[in-house]
Amino acid sequence: MSERQHNAPGPAVAYVDPLGEPFLQTRFAVPARPATFLRRPRLAAHLDQAFDTPLTMVDGSAGAGKTLMVADWAAGLRRPVAWLTGEPGEQGCGMFWAYVLQALRAVGVPLPPGIGCPGDAGRVEHRLLVRLADALSGRERPVVLVLDDSDRMTSPPVAEQLEFVLHHAGAGLRLILVSRTEPLLPLHRYRAAGAVTEIRDAELAFTEEEAAALLELHGLRLPAEATRALVKRTGGWAAGLRLSALAAERSPDPERYLKDFEAGRSTIADYLLAEVLKRQTARTQDLLLRVSVTDRFCPALAAELTGHGGAEPILTALHSQNAFVEDLGQSWYRLHPLFGEILRAHLRARSPGLEPELHRRAARWLRASGLIPEALAHGAAAGDWNFTARALVDDLAIGQLLGGLRADGLTELFSPMGPEVTSAAADLVRAARDLSEREVDRGLAHLRRAEEHLAAQPSDAARPSDAALRLSCLLLQTLGARLSGSPGTAEQAVAAAGDLRGEVSARLLEKHPELTALLLTHLGSARLWAGRFDDARAALSEVASGPGGAATALPREDSLGQLALIDYLDGRLCRAERTALAALTGTETSGAGHSRSVGEGLGRLVLAAVAVDRGELGRAQTLLDEAADRGSPRDPVTATSRSLATAGLLLARDEPVAAAAAAVPTVPALVASPWAEVRTALIASAAHLAEGRPDSAVKVLDDVSCADEPAYAADIAWAQLAAGNREAAIGLLDRAGTGDRTGPRTTVRAALVRARDAEEAGDTATARKQLAHALLEARRERLRRPFLDAGPGIRRLLASPSLQGLAAGWLTPAGSGPRDGPGPDAYAPSLVVEELSGREREVVGGLADMMSTEEIAAHLYVSVNTVKTHLKSVYRKLGVNGRADAVRRAREHGQI
Repeated sequence: MSERQHNAPGPAVAYVDPLGEPFLQTRFAVPARPATFLRRPRLAAHLDQAFDTPLTMVDGSAGAGKTLMVADWAAGLRRPVAWLTGEPGEQGCGMFWAYVLQALRAVGVPLPPGIGCPGDAGRVEHRLLVRLADALSGRERPVVLVLDDSDRMTSPPVAEQLEFVLHHAGAGLRLILVSRTEPLLPLHRYRAAGAVTEIRDAELAFTEEEAAALLELHGLRLPAEATRALVKRTGGWAAGLRLSALAAERSPDPERYLKDFEAGRSTIADYLLAEVLKRQTARTQDLLLRVSVTDRFCPALAAELTGHGGAEPILTALHSQNAFVEDLGQSWYRLHPLFGEILRAHLRARSPGLEPELHRRAARWLRASGLIPEALAHGAAAGDWNFTARALVDDLAIGQLLGGLRADGLTELFSPMGPEVTSAAADLVRAARDLSEREVDRGLAHLRRAEEHLAAQPSDAARPSDAALRLSCLLLQTLGARLSGSPGTAEQAVAAAGDLRGEVSARLLEKHPELTALLLTHLGSARLWAGRFDDARAALSEVASGPGGAATALPREDSLGQLALIDYLDGRLCRAERTALAALTGTETSGAGHSRSVGEGLGRLVLAAVAVDRGELGRAQTLLDEAADRGSPRDPVTATSRSLATAGLLLARDEPVAAAAAAVPTVPALVASPWAEVRTALIASAAHLAEGRPDSAVKVLDDVSCADEPAYAADIAWAQLAAGNREAAIGLLDRAGTGDRTGPRTTVRAALVRARDAEEAGDTATARKQLAHALLEARRERLRRPFLDAGPGIRRLLASPSLQGLAAGWLTPAGSGPRDGPGPDAYAPSLVVEELSGREREVVGGLADMMSTEEIAAHLYVSVNTVKTHLKSVYRKLGVNGRADAVRRAREHGQI
């Protein structure tokens, strides 16, 4: 860092300029800093690098704080700094060098005797430049020469002469140019040689911390959020911040003023209009005013808005002049945010009524160019709702209204669209918005009106893009069918969508993978509601294993949640848990976690149900609370899952009346769901049993239509047995047998029914055999609840030595008799070399479920080779050589 002190003025000199006029002393004065000037150490430190390079460029827009920053730095140096402020207009080489020589003399820089002063304002002798360069090159310490407003010096000969002196002065001269534009010097050579220090607009912009410090100098202390908003609005522009602060000082509520001030009617507007806009030609002014309605623009869009070509050189020049036009690359530009705001206000005052037309032109050009999000924004700004809705639908983007990263923005975009707008596309937008907000009846009414518009359209008036319109309609029909519980309607809509896909651009389908994902997800949910689990799994698995990314994150989460529910309804707790966790993890890592899917929270509800079955009631309550925080269920599947999980928890807490009430569905459905009806009846039956009314418990189940299905037979048999109907209970189990959908939860319950029947009949050997079978099945799933509900007879059997080993460590404490809750680990675990990763735990969980390597790969949506790689890592970390040992060791250490 350089040592600093104030610049001392040099001795007075008697020279006059080439025209015989006295020199203007103000051009040599280092500008004074106002009392509210903020010294920014990071810029001063960068400017100290000027001593290491012959050339320094401080290049920024008007009001960026260039001059005051350099002046503050110069005033603190322990060495002379020659300062020369440029003047507008062509002054000639002789006049420029006369002033440079006088600036050097003014700070006491010794010059060769006889170097004199140019006598002709228009020219300078080459030998004068040679003598000057030679004199400077011999100095021990370099002279610092600051040329402020150097953009006013536009003479190519002057630039050539300046480059000559700078080159030959060597280490004796450090030139600092303060400018709004790049100089005529050969900057490419200096940059290639690392011989230039550059400070530009981006670095000159105030940070939030610097802006807060500046405001404090004006006596203003704002909350961090208010300061952040002001910096964002002004882009950290120094003049904008200072002028805003000065105006806020005079306001009775400075914070409110800085938040809401009208830029178009402020001193900032006066500054920018005078310093930037009015310095341009009439054509350039018109271009700037018209492009101000856009967030970004290119020459072709500028031509569309102005009606004139040739915008590219104008935009290039504006950017190079730092005229608040930023180059975004690839011929795209944008205006400084505050400048754009002021230009729009000026446009409204100068050409009332032109702004909507400019938005309309921009919307059509952007749509034709495939820039749909920007086209939608301009269509909405123009109030052209039929165009905007049609642009969204024709782009096949209707699914983005249903959830995802753009859902909130699109909903807000279309919120001003009034009922007077009538078209199929407009009604589809309304339907999508209402259905996504659970306004099912209203959404379906809008959907019917859209269908009527399509049906009334003459066949000869059809357009190629109508296929996208009809496909969007079918997507919403599928969603409506899911929300209203109408599986048949969903099947018909998806079948029709499949027939229509061939008429839609493959590019559009590839661009919007969420449309196919949503169709299959809603179809899978409708099938699940109908109890067609295998068909539902086929549709949902296609989404879960399909392309990833933010566009399909929510359908994927939704599908995984429903797959987890199917696993749970099949009685496979570990698989249900893994799939539900995958649903939650996938959404969090995709960046779409803040958005809502139709099946919002289903993964947590499945985890809650699993926790109830494992006797982990505190965890179950936490998961139910988390699901409730995400909002009310929007479809029958999710609503029923919440009701049943809540009722199960209440039953486990011995609150049967509350459980029966909680099991009542909260979302109506046009078609009844077989599994929902059975499980609701089972909750009611269990509530009656808990109240000591076994006859009522059986009566509740009399009307169950699928009592013989293996998935439900065991629970119904349990109620029959509790009512004393032993023959009916065992007969029901015998008739039902086992099926493909019979998971561990069902087989455990069936074994407990047979064990209890045998125990009550006095056949202790059979009872213990059935109970051992139940324990083996339940241990893999950590399924505790059925044993806790099994009654004193079963608990007494668990105390027998032959069964204690099977129950110890997960159902009962090691080395003790039975108890109503999980106990600590039964074995002293051996040392684990390393902790298993989340994915490795999932693989070991598959081993515990007796799944093959191929089945684990399919379940986790990875390749077989990936599973094998995980297995090698698991064996190494656990210090085992086989699958069974891996499962045992992982359980010992609580890894699964």
